[in-house]
Amino acid sequence: MSDVRDAFDLSGRVAVVTGAASGIGRATAVTLAGAGADVVLGDVDEKGAQATADSVAAAGRRGTVVRTDVTRRADVDALVERAVAEHGRLDVMCNVAGIPHNNLVVDTTDEELEQILAVNLKGVFYGCRAAMRAMIPRRSGSIVNISSGAIDTPAPTLAVYGMTKAAVAMLTMDLAAEAGPHGIRVNALAPGVILTNFSARHFTDPDGTVDEQRLRGFKERFGGMAPLGRVGTPEDIAYGILYLVSDAASFVTGQILRPNGGVSMPW
Repeated sequence: MSDVRDAFDLSGRVAVVTGAASGIGRATAVTLAGAGADVVLGDVDEKGAQATADSVAAAGRRGTVVRTDVTRRADVDALVERAVAEHGRLDVMCNVAGIPHNNLVVDTTDEELEQILAVNLKGVFYGCRAAMRAMIPRRSGSIVNISSGAIDTPAPTLAVYGMTKAAVAMLTMDLAAEAGPHGIRVNALAPGVILTNFSARHFTDPDGTVDEQRLRGFKERFGGMAPLGRVGTPEDIAYGILYLVSDAASFVTGQILRPNGGVSMPW
């Protein structure tokens, strides 16, 4: 069993997580810290990121907050540079930051389009590029990007969101082919419906209060679509990320892992 535990042990490693202030980003940072990694936390929400850093510290690891707007290349470069400057290395890059979008194509404004592209696609690209530049000299590392189940199931109002996430999936595969010769692995997750800030708008009031009846309805509706009969949690995704960045997945690259309860099962 010691060998099994060692396969998931991240002791001595350094991870960067964008979107670390809440949801999947926060769960990922805390999970990686629980496995032994120090974590550098990037988000525009510094207060939320600090709360995540406190949880990382509670797990016995170091959490460093760096205010990061992923739409700004300089911010993402500075985030990775901070990790290398303070820890001397970068082992794991998790490009989690993203924003939702629901609107018909015909009603989507140019401003909406540019914002979604900037966060969900360009932000991931900047993170991948910065991480590669830091990892290539060490000839090791793991990059994980967040795609979405929207790449598998077309739906009205999800065109812009889905196309950015499909682009993330393609970026992941192309970069895996480029990174492999340098000893770097690149993978993505395409989550199903997860209880995060993304989904909260469906069951919260304008003041942020959770409407329990709407929450139950949300869980019943979307959980009913999955063979497993439930929606996902941020921790469900974080454990998938832990697997992908650990030595347990040392022969895994260019793959799209789908933690979605079985809603879609593509080959």
